[in-house]
Amino acid sequence: MKNSLRTAAFLLLLATSCQPAPQQSRQGQVNKFQDVTLRKIHTLQDERKTQELLPFLQRPETMYRQEAALAFGSVQDTLALPQLTPLLQDTEASVRKATAYALGQMGSAAAEPALMEAFQREQDPATRTEILEAWGKCATQTGLDMMSRYTAQPPLEAAQAWALYRAGQRKLEYSLAIKKATALLQASPEEARAGAAQFLARTPKIDPSPAKAQLFQVLAQDPSAHVRMAAALAVSKMKDTTGVAQAITKALLQDADYRVRLSAVRPLYQLPYSAVQAAAWQALQDKHPHVALSAAEYLSAKAPATEARRLAEAAAQQPDWRVRATLYGAALASAPVNQKREVGQQIQQRFTAAKSPYEKAALLTALSKDQTQYPFIEQQTFGAKHPAISTTGLEALVAIRGQKDFAAASAPAFEQLFQRAIASGDVAMVGIAAGALRNPDLNLKSTYLDRTFLTQARDKLTLPRDMETYLELQKTLDYLEGKTAAPTPPTPYSHPIDWTLVNKLKKGQQAKLKTSKGDIIFELLVEDAPGSVANFVELLEKGFYNGKTFHRVVPNFVAQGGCPRGDGWGSTDYAIRSEFADLNYQEGYVGLASAGKDTESCQWFITHSPTPHLDGRYTIFARVVKGMDVAHQLNIGDRIEKVELVK
Repeated sequence: MKNSLRTAAFLLLLATSCQPAPQQSRQGQVNKFQDVTLRKIHTLQDERKTQELLPFLQRPETMYRQEAALAFGSVQDTLALPQLTPLLQDTEASVRKATAYALGQMGSAAAEPALMEAFQREQDPATRTEILEAWGKCATQTGLDMMSRYTAQPPLEAAQAWALYRAGQRKLEYSLAIKKATALLQASPEEARAGAAQFLARTPKIDPSPAKAQLFQVLAQDPSAHVRMAAALAVSKMKDTTGVAQAITKALLQDADYRVRLSAVRPLYQLPYSAVQAAAWQALQDKHPHVALSAAEYLSAKAPATEARRLAEAAAQQPDWRVRATLYGAALASAPVNQKREVGQQIQQRFTAAKSPYEKAALLTALSKDQTQYPFIEQQTFGAKHPAISTTGLEALVAIRGQKDFAAASAPAFEQLFQRAIASGDVAMVGIAAGALRNPDLNLKSTYLDRTFLTQARDKLTLPRDMETYLELQKTLDYLEGKTAAPTPPTPYSHPIDWTLVNKLKKGQQAKLKTSKGDIIFELLVEDAPGSVANFVELLEKGFYNGKTFHRVVPNFVAQGGCPRGDGWGSTDYAIRSEFADLNYQEGYVGLASAGKDTESCQWFITHSPTPHLDGRYTIFARVVKGMDVAHQLNIGDRIEKVELVK
């Protein structure tokens, strides 16, 4: 009976309203780190010193309790749970909210009972929202089913939807949650519809087919592009594909937002080629090159061999080099044997004429569709003057070696070239080749009986700069020796926060990126990520970013730059700590790339759209406040001419 009463009271409280706190900062004011105690708290966070942070949870000053609680959102040490959970009853709502965020970041089911009880007590709207989402991050099956059964009032629907989304990453059973998310697709708050669509799109291994009618309606009519693009991704996961071709073709060819058109390509993969080929070919002519690229990738995967000639002709007519290279690869893959030589020669000629190393790299990927091209690829890979060419070239060679019809007679040559790549000392080539050696599909475990070349390559690496390559080598050595994978070594603490530099920055401090496509203005979030902002400013003041490129652009995901090598494998001689503030990746947010927690350095990315799967995993240190139209036009190889602070 007590449990029944508690559940009834809980459901009644869930139906009350709340609004998420806006993500905003105030410009022109001195930042909060003038306070020496706040600097101490963030230094302990940076050093991951749980025991020394815990006393600050008991400080009489609200600000210090709040900041200490938030610090555990980055430290993520579950040893702090017993001291954190009582703060869910703190007298100040800001402290309770910070505590809920930190508990959610830990993701421990042990925190769920405390969060459930806190939600029953809580009266502050923003804090109730935070508690509910944190509960989703810690949810058990019982908790998920409970939050899936209630009917919330409109102001609370967004919190409910995002709680379901967070719980969707916990490998539970989601039949009730799918029903609730389906209903929330019709909710009035945009954020509720967005959360529900993201749940249906990104929860692994669920079938959103029960929501088909609602998803089709959202895709055709929702006023938010962010909701429509998530709906398109959800449609791509449906097992019931009746009516999908018509709905998705309309979005692909008619939606006003390029990101929705781009997302509409994904469902094409689940449909018969004959039903969508006309739309796919038409999308190749889309005014936005990222949509055309996605269409080319689809055709590369699905176009039959009979279209080889058409693919080659379309490639020759394409103005965008990424689209062109993708189509050439498709043409080479599907061409009959007697035509492969001709298509391969066209690609090699393009390679010779290309000025951009990134275009050359893409053409090597295209050539990998025909394994007889490996001598040319090998020659260009090991003779490359730009890391983008050698890195992508080796990836192309690995792809050839993994083809199902790979010629066994070529196996010894590939065994030698992989060993040659590891002996090169190039961190990218070493890491890629090491990964190939432990690929079970390549069956190389008994090939390299003498593994001295692997240990020698590992011992030449510099940590933490070469951590990604080190991990690849160590995993390969463990695999070849039949050992259980060794735990990832902790990243050395080698770059403390420069508080002198931090305290020179105002709230709302801006930085200007002058790119080859136009200017982009960042607002640096110094109060949320002081160490990350200080590192970025330190590098820009040295001119580190000037002349670098955007080496990675994933359509409707991120544009990434700042790599000193220009291929994504570059870093500095140090690493900084991850800083996870209570922020979410919205369109135009700027995060630090990493190879795992506490391995951040100099590379960063700009999001094209909301990317909630990055929340709490990658540091947010800035956001675009002007020039988002430029960010949407960025492509691989575009230059960062200069980065400077706005005075």
